[in-house]
Amino acid sequence: MRRKRLLWQLYPSYVLITLVSLIAATWYGSRVMRRVYLEGVVRDLEVRARFIGRQLSEQFVLAGSEMRAAHGRADLICKEVGAATSTRITAILPSGTVIGDTDEDPARMDNHADRPEVMEALAGRVGSSTRYSHTVRMNMMYVAVPVLVDGRVAGVVRTSLPVESIDLLLREVRVRIALGGLVIAALAALVSLFVSRRISRPLEVMRHGAARFAEGDLERRLPVPPIEEIGGLAEAMNHMAAQLDERMRTLVRERNEQEAVLSSMVEGVIAVDAGERVLNVNLAAARLVGINLLTAQGRLIQEVVRNTDLQQFVKKTLASREPVEGDLLILPDNRHGENRDQRSIQAHGTVLRGAEGQSIGALVVLNDVTRLRRLEDIRREFVANVSHELKTPITSIKGFVETLLDGAINSPEDAQRFLTIISAHADRLHAIVEDLLTLSRIEQESERKEIALEANEVSHTLRAAIQCCLVKAEEKRIRIDLECADDLRAKMDRPLLEQAVVNLIDNALKYSEPGSVVEVAGFRSGSEVLIQVRDQGCGIEKEHLPRIFERFYRVDKARSRKLGGTGLGLAIVKHIAQAHAGRVTVESTPGKGSVFTIHLLPV
Repeated sequence: MRRKRLLWQLYPSYVLITLVSLIAATWYGSRVMRRVYLEGVVRDLEVRARFIGRQLSEQFVLAGSEMRAAHGRADLICKEVGAATSTRITAILPSGTVIGDTDEDPARMDNHADRPEVMEALAGRVGSSTRYSHTVRMNMMYVAVPVLVDGRVAGVVRTSLPVESIDLLLREVRVRIALGGLVIAALAALVSLFVSRRISRPLEVMRHGAARFAEGDLERRLPVPPIEEIGGLAEAMNHMAAQLDERMRTLVRERNEQEAVLSSMVEGVIAVDAGERVLNVNLAAARLVGINLLTAQGRLIQEVVRNTDLQQFVKKTLASREPVEGDLLILPDNRHGENRDQRSIQAHGTVLRGAEGQSIGALVVLNDVTRLRRLEDIRREFVANVSHELKTPITSIKGFVETLLDGAINSPEDAQRFLTIISAHADRLHAIVEDLLTLSRIEQESERKEIALEANEVSHTLRAAIQCCLVKAEEKRIRIDLECADDLRAKMDRPLLEQAVVNLIDNALKYSEPGSVVEVAGFRSGSEVLIQVRDQGCGIEKEHLPRIFERFYRVDKARSRKLGGTGLGLAIVKHIAQAHAGRVTVESTPGKGSVFTIHLLPV
């Protein structure tokens, strides 16, 4: 049903009431005025008739020879007085014979004894009647008055007026009353419009204000009209808006604080209701499990998260009364172009309860322990590798010592050979321990900020490193070329950086064929100083590149040990680069060689 404005509900009612009242008043007033007017006309005709009757009283009582002359005088008086007063006057004898009339010849007129008003007058009363007159052929109002002489009715004087003239006058009065009523109706309509608008305008203002309140604009206040009831309503709405504004501000502040806490949390947080629909997700959780924050709220957890383990964990949390813990594995999802590794998640779940203690949902907190798991794996692998690397030379040393103790020491040639082998394995153990100590020292000094970086020429460090490797290069007939500007400077610890370059050149010499070239270069690229060591060796397969800087990681373990490496050289290079606030990268193509690059800060 279409709703109407209050103005159009009040105003038509006021106008209708006004019009009905005016019509009723006009109709009643017209009727009363007609009756009053007619009564006035009757009285006026009666007065005229009595006045004429006094003049005609002598004419009614004359008889004999004077009667004819009296009747003539009576007719003359009726005609003169009737013409002067615009009234038809008729003089009638008790027998009904007309002896005088204003408009007609009495001799030609009918006997009037049967006329109602005449009959009343002959009975001694004033008679009145309104009827059609055959004599003048129109409706007439008659008033008949008896003329008394010596206490008896000597005759009747009748006065009359045309009803049409009375109706014309009454019609003119009604028209004037109607015009006055229309003027009053127009004024009443204007007053009704003013009153209606005076009532509806404050309500309209309050409606717009309530709409603003509904839209959240609670700071503006409604004007308070002077009408008691509407003013009280406006004050109540203003008070309500003030309270709502305060409560909304409190809720917004609490929500912002909650959002700030959730956003700043490293742990992922997912809140679901009892129907497993997502209530809230923070940014950390969205990143951990690949949730779209814009579309997650209100959807089922099965629609938002594709991980079955997490879905089951949520179900388990909702079904449990106690806190729940578990480990989850988040597999990479590259459907949307994302490149994320597999993640290990430690999940903690608890039931959300309402004010009455009923279960209303669940809260799941996710901790990304991928790095911790990787560190644990690296630690275990490091321990295994160290054990393996140390076990091999120790086993060999123990075996040869036992052989010597069993009598081989009595053979000078065998003893000499075995002792040489024992010495080589001891040197290998010493090298491993030395590299481990070096690596530990670099890590500790880097963490304690004890490594002082100073501006030095890169070319001096590169030449010193090449000088350390020249003997080994000459043994394998490998040429080392250097390309570096003398004015190239970088922030460095010269001994540490020299050791890193030596390790890279040593690796290049180990895996390069005799007669090849190892290129060492230093140059500036953008905001970095780069030191590159390029070889023409066997190269490294792509799957090994991410791990070659790990401790004891070997691409070809048999060949590495045969060449005498400890498996810690590249790990030392990586930590030295990190101690210089830089990094080390590698590019390699199997069969074509490798390029190791140390990135440093310029001066």
